Amino acid sequence: MTRDRLLSAETKTTLVFMFLGLTAWYLAQQYLGNWLVELVALFGVGIVLPTLINELRRQSNE
Repeated sequence: MTRDRLLSAETKTTLVFMFLGLTAWYLAQQYLGNWLVELVALFGVGIVLPTLINELRRQSNE
């Protein structure tokens, strides 16, 4: 009997980087107080980076 995977590799990557983005945003907010660094931490690490990784992974599989 084969078990279906509950989470794909893309979903796992996205969840990990969302957690890292939120953590980076929180730390930037606490220690730096610079809104630009906070924005880059939240959106860059939490959204843009996992999207790029997933796209590169998808293109390399083709």
